[in-house]
Amino acid sequence: MDRALYLAMSGGTQVMNAQAIHANNLANVATTGFRSDFEQARSMQVNGDYYPSRVYAMTENPGTSFEQGPLQQTGRDMDIAVQGDGFITALDGSGQEVYTRAGDLQLTVAGQLVTGTGLPVVGAAGPIFLPPLDQMAISEDGTISIIPQGGDGTQMAALNRIKLVSAEPESLVKGEDGLMRTKNGEMLEANNNVQVLSGFLEGSNVNAVEEMTNIMELSRRFEMNIKVMNTVRENENASARILQRS
Repeated sequence: MDRALYLAMSGGTQVMNAQAIHANNLANVATTGFRSDFEQARSMQVNGDYYPSRVYAMTENPGTSFEQGPLQQTGRDMDIAVQGDGFITALDGSGQEVYTRAGDLQLTVAGQLVTGTGLPVVGAAGPIFLPPLDQMAISEDGTISIIPQGGDGTQMAALNRIKLVSAEPESLVKGEDGLMRTKNGEMLEANNNVQVLSGFLEGSNVNAVEEMTNIMELSRRFEMNIKVMNTVRENENASARILQRS
């Protein structure tokens, strides 16, 4: 009885872990540049002095989908969509380089170029700061050109260039903050072949219908584990009654 109860309990726990992964994907269906996570169950050997055939299931996140999301035209000068397998380089709270596809860039009151979540965007020599300006444009190679505030409005001056990088998906890992980092902790070199599309944003690559279907299927699996636990309890009560009569 206790073995069946343990199997049902552990199975229900792993189903809840799988649901958390799909629920996080679904919650970010409208997040700019979001990359969905995969989920799978794997057989794990039970540790200790047990029979070699004893295994249990464990839910894990084997990786992240790098499929490109749909492009959304915004017409905004500071919105950029990265083409191909490239990334925009930014700095996290600890000052380490991170990589993102979210191109909804902003300017702070101090003139610093940041991502939509407030992370400093990295340029040719660190974080990018711009002087007061009347107009701004970002070219395909990430070069930032501006018309200074109070200028004649006819000539744009190139001031900096966004650090665009590319890497093999196998060399990157997504953190809990949704940002990409290299597995070995090293910084990526700028790639001049990476291009961006100004006036567009890349949407999330989450398939909402698929995620909802997975969540519903996992809910049914969880209910099956609960039914097994109820059956075990009923059997234990029946066994106790039999012993009482004897």
